[in-house]
Amino acid sequence: MSVAVACHPDIFAANRASGRITLDAKASGGVTRRARVHEAGSLRVRFPNVADGALEAVIVNTGGGMTGGDRFSIGIAVDEDARLVAGTAAAEKIYRSTGRDAEVDISIKIGAGGRLAWLPQETILFDRARLSRRITVDLAANASLLMAEAVVFGRTAMGEAMQAGHWSDHWRVRRGGKLVFAENARLDGAVADRLRASAVANDGIALATVLIAPGDEKTAAALRVLALQGEAGASSWNGIAVARLIARDGLTLRRDLTALIAALDQPLPRLWLQ
Repeated sequence: MSVAVACHPDIFAANRASGRITLDAKASGGVTRRARVHEAGSLRVRFPNVADGALEAVIVNTGGGMTGGDRFSIGIAVDEDARLVAGTAAAEKIYRSTGRDAEVDISIKIGAGGRLAWLPQETILFDRARLSRRITVDLAANASLLMAEAVVFGRTAMGEAMQAGHWSDHWRVRRGGKLVFAENARLDGAVADRLRASAVANDGIALATVLIAPGDEKTAAALRVLALQGEAGASSWNGIAVARLIARDGLTLRRDLTALIAALDQPLPRLWLQ
């Protein structure tokens, strides 16, 4: 005898993963230390080392990935003259959803003279995955930011492709209280078909955005001459520089990102190299 079990919305919500990290980094005597750390749910943050006065933070998702209805929140504050390198222990995997979006909210604040290198490993979307992400950054006028975000639609090395699903990205960056970068990106429905379009990704499946503040035309020009394996472009405005990268697979994108970040004189987190 079989028994039908209804999936009540409250039951579904109770079985979804949630995670939150709040990190405050402060400088003292030329060395940056964690001043306040709060962890909740399936997110953890670890601090493997301090190199040249800069603190390194590694975010770990103990759940091993995300799916529809999961919600993660990351809040980072880099106080005056503090220096922080933050990233993830592994690529974040977004699995198939039955309808709801996985939601990620990243909030960053950098004080006067502070510097943050935000270098997470790539986000990988599986077929029928749904991801909605918001990134909000508030920089002091003389603060510095290097932010690299990569997304891969399927794993070609495993013979997997993201044929359909949903991905949306909402970025807002303010510097000295002024909005300097605002972008909404969205792929919905037949994602693979849209990525094949020459005006979208020209058959690429791996995309990245790198934002540098402060940045100018000299910064962008130095990135344009790099010998990368995929397609790339760079431009500058409002005191920032932005590079876009497209590749046919995640490995190529990783190599191009590694070369670009090295050209900006930023050492990579050690977990990128393992």
